[in-house]
Amino acid sequence: MKRFYFLSALVLALSVILTPIGTRALEKFTYHMIQHITLLMIVGSLLVLSTPDALRDKLNSNIYFRWITNPWISFFLYATMMIGVHLPPIHLFVMHNPWVHYWVEVPLYLIVPYLFYFNILDSNLLNRRLSTAMSVLLLWLMMVPETLTGFFIYISNESAYESMYEINDQRLGGTLMWSGGMIIDVCWIMLAVVS
Repeated sequence: MKRFYFLSALVLALSVILTPIGTRALEKFTYHMIQHITLLMIVGSLLVLSTPDALRDKLNSNIYFRWITNPWISFFLYATMMIGVHLPPIHLFVMHNPWVHYWVEVPLYLIVPYLFYFNILDSNLLNRRLSTAMSVLLLWLMMVPETLTGFFIYISNESAYESMYEINDQRLGGTLMWSGGMIIDVCWIMLAVVS
């Protein structure tokens, strides 16, 4: 099953980085949000689920990795990144400097979710660092910044990004993050409870 998770993560990542979704993510806000939602909320989780037990044990024995995957530290990193990159000044800087998008933002969208989901979606119940209740609580709490970010992007009366995007494109992107993020989070909550 771990191989399936890894291949799924690889296919999804490539499909939102190398296809028109990825190549036009700097032009269309909807594509930008599809790319971010896929990388942040799906690919990172699948990479965690695909982590071999031997690598997981090795990572868990590393004091620095254990620190950065501390549930509250990784939660703070994930939430700060998600909200931060959608604040108008930061978003505009990234969009006007494509190298930042491709070489900083996209890699962070793979690394930071991996750190956040590492303990939450651990299928190895024997060495699990978090209880099921704590995993569900963290996933539920993560819905707040995801939902609010998408909601505020959606309800804006004008382009939040200096008319970089058409208002309907911006609203559709906000809707995808708002509602799509909640649906994906509910799926991960169910998985955290079942596993």
